[in-house]
Amino acid sequence: MATVNVMKLEKIISMANQKVRLRFLAMERSLRATGCQLPLLVIPYDDNLFELPEGSTWWEIPEITNWLNSEQAHPAMRKYQCSTVGNYQFVDADVCFLRNPEAVLASHSGFITSCGHWRDPSGTCTPASQRLMSSKSTLWQRDVFNTGQFACDRALFTVESLKATALQSDFIETCLRCSHNEQPGLNLLVFASRVDITNLTLPPIRMESTWAGDYPGEYAPYWTDPQRQPYLIHWAGTPMDIPRPINQIFYNFLTSTEKTEWDEQVRQWSWLNRQKNWSVRAIAQRCKRAFYRLIQT
Repeated sequence: MATVNVMKLEKIISMANQKVRLRFLAMERSLRATGCQLPLLVIPYDDNLFELPEGSTWWEIPEITNWLNSEQAHPAMRKYQCSTVGNYQFVDADVCFLRNPEAVLASHSGFITSCGHWRDPSGTCTPASQRLMSSKSTLWQRDVFNTGQFACDRALFTVESLKATALQSDFIETCLRCSHNEQPGLNLLVFASRVDITNLTLPPIRMESTWAGDYPGEYAPYWTDPQRQPYLIHWAGTPMDIPRPINQIFYNFLTSTEKTEWDEQVRQWSWLNRQKNWSVRAIAQRCKRAFYRLIQT
């Protein structure tokens, strides 16, 4: 009789620094509110650390950190160390849990994602990695994922095999030289490992979206089926200065003092974004005027 593999989570992994402290605290509290008491390992994004709550510890693999630093890789590529362990759920700090991941993932095996990047895979690859993935499968878009939340029941690499894979000539630009973030690199590494990938938002599960950006209005009407309700919500670039009912899930895990601090941070980010947009528009207008002067001469 064949053995059915199931995932038995042993740890939750995240990444944080002082800048995302409030987001991390809300994530940790939401996790504990589901009944999950697993150890929470936190990868340092940089050296700006803060005091972690009980049950959480900073987690670093110096050999990987030193290697990535020597390669001048993006700090978020420290997530690669997740691929050297098994039985974990990884989440970025901008996640809130709705259900206990231990129970949700217990019937699954392999590499588990629950995002909608199959609808728009552009942010999950570089031209080089897209060529590699599409050369192996016409359905490569089905297996790409958002690297802000994923789980796996096995180690995909050793430290040495991770380094060797990322340093291959057709991998290095995506896995180590990408200046934006770690997402294309981690997608390519998981693809190269040949692990079976299951996306819970695709058939047969068809879980409702885990991305906050898919809920501009009320979210409860989408979650009437308990089996299809997302087990976490990921804000992943969703602007928090735009009021959305779903943001209340995050606010519920902040104290009143923290909520005041958060509101001030949001105001500052909003102002900086407006300044940046005004600068971009001003440059565009100057270029447009210069172009018109050129064609009129």
